Parts: sequence; C-alpha cells; structure tokens
Amino acid sequence: MTTPVDFGILSLGSALGEPQSVADTVGDFVDDPERVLRWGYRTYHRAAPGTTPTDLAARAARVALDRAGLEPKDVDRLIVADSDVPEYLHWDLSASVARAIGLRGTPTLLLSQSCAAATLAFHQAAGTFAVQPDTEHILVVAVNQVSEGHRNRMRTNTCLGSDGAAAAVLRRGHGRLRWLATEQITDPECADFFRAEFGGSAVPVAPQGRSNLDVDPLSRVHEHFARDPRRLREFVTALNSRIAAVVDQACARAGVNREDISRLIYLNDNQHSLAGAAEALGLPVERTNARLAAELGHCGGADQLLCLERHVEQGETAPGEVVALAGIGSGMHWFATLLKA
Repeated sequence: MTTPVDFGILSLGSALGEPQSVADTVGDFVDDPERVLRWGYRTYHRAAPGTTPTDLAARAARVALDRAGLEPKDVDRLIVADSDVPEYLHWDLSASVARAIGLRGTPTLLLSQSCAAATLAFHQAAGTFAVQPDTEHILVVAVNQVSEGHRNRMRTNTCLGSDGAAAAVLRRGHGRLRWLATEQITDPECADFFRAEFGGSAVPVAPQGRSNLDVDPLSRVHEHFARDPRRLREFVTALNSRIAAVVDQACARAGVNREDISRLIYLNDNQHSLAGAAEALGLPVERTNARLAAELGHCGGADQLLCLERHVEQGETAPGEVVALAGIGSGMHWFATLLKA
C-alpha cells in the first residue's frame, strides 16, 4: 500500500460547548419536537455566551499540541476548517486561530467547504508535504459553532447542530493513522441547497420583517426538484450511492478494497441516515459513529475528527485497520479520506 507522501496523525484534541439534553430543550427551538426526537439524538453541545469559534478552535489545538509534546514553534503550517457562519466578513479565521495559539510567521490556510472542509484538509496537507520536504508538522483544526442569528440548530436540515472543534497534528513519516487517500465528488447543480439567504453580497440586508430564521433551508431542495416526489426520492437514493462511489474512488487510489474498511466515521447525522450510509458500504451500523453521533450532535466539519479521537481513546481502532472518514457537505460535496490505523 503506497502513497505519494507518508504522514499520519500524531495526536488529536477536541473542545465542546456545554452539553444540553435534547429532550429538555427541543421545545425551545421547534414547535414539532417529535420530528427532532425521531432523529435519535440524546445530547448536543452549545457554546457558552461570549465563546467564539476562535476560542473553541484554539482550545482543541492546544490539547492536540500538548498531547503531541509540541510547542507552537514546531508547527510548520496551520489549516483551519470552518463549517458555519464566520465571526466577521473580510476576515480570516485561520489567522485568528494562529494568533490565539501563539503561532508567529507560520503559513495558514482557511477551508470553508461546509461539512467537507476538515476531511478534505488531508488532501491539502498531502500536497504541502509533497512539495515542501522541510515540512514536518501540520496542524489541522476544524470548528463548528452554530450562529443562532442565522440558523436554527434544529431546523436547518435533518441533523441537530452542535458546537465543537477538533484538531489533529499530522507528522511526516508517522506510522499510526496513516493517510492513504482523499477523494471528492461535487454536484454543482445542488450549489444553492441550505444557503443562508440574507447577509451576503447578493442580499446584504434582509427585507423588513424578514430574517434567515424565517427561511426553511429544505425548501430549496424541494423547489429544485419542482416538488416532484419521484425526483426527490431518486435524489435521496443517490445520496448514499454517491457515498459508496466516493469511498470506492478512495479505495482505488489507495490500492485497497472496500471490504478492507473496518470502520466508517460519517457525519454525526441522524440515526436513520447513518444506518443508510453503513448499508451502502456493507458495514453494520455498530462499525460507524452512530453511538457517538447521538451524544455529540452534528459539529459540522469537525465530526469526523471528534469521533476518530473517541474511537481511538476507546480502543476501537486496531493497528492495521482501514478507517473511512466520509460524508456529504453543502455545495454539494461527497467526500472520503482513508486512514490506516
């Protein structure tokens, strides 16, 4: 099993908002609680007042660096993935996180491809290791903090939005959690799904009496398919088939078979969707992050690293096993990164 460059995950770290009971708080967000409760989430995390995505990302980064026994000066590049509304416009979260953790002069990169960003960061890291032989350590940080002025965390899609960050220290030549391949499929016809209507340059200010919270993000999906149930069913079926397709592409790139994959770490999606993704790859749902998803909630692009950290800590990734980090992101993107534990 050969890869263009050889690197693995030296350490992982995370930071979460305050745990909240879904059953106790669902009525604060929606007027149809049963719809949300059917998703199977028990807990989600909500950042304390005054907490920013920079704060969460910096906390996770410090944990990962401490576990790796590294100082900020040892980081050769910082990649930050943000999957929700940024703190400010005309502003770079990666530079803000670099400042918060004490990096000075270190190159940074900001990725904002929604839930796909952190998993795709491995591809960016591979490129950096390939063209810069003096790069030894890359710090990847993913953060998701729901902007409740823009989105209702229980009504944006069929996931329950949660606030958290995860970080991974990547080291050249490290033998554990080795990167094998990263692949992506993009369907540009779905580019407008789940977008926030107001606040961008197209519509900087919402019409009087309107806000993003008044807009049903799923309505754009139904409009795209002209509210035709048949076309919508075909699309839903394609969601999982494309997950299988992108994982197969990654397997082909890495020189492994789908049957070699021992664990799927998917989005922290609802339990029905996780079961569908597992079935598409021929894995029992017990070999996914379904249990963790119910406790963590959907932390955007941080999901896969958050769950990977916990699976490793709990001894659920044996040396030599192939783990798939995969999912679907707005845009829409289907993505997968394979690691050898």
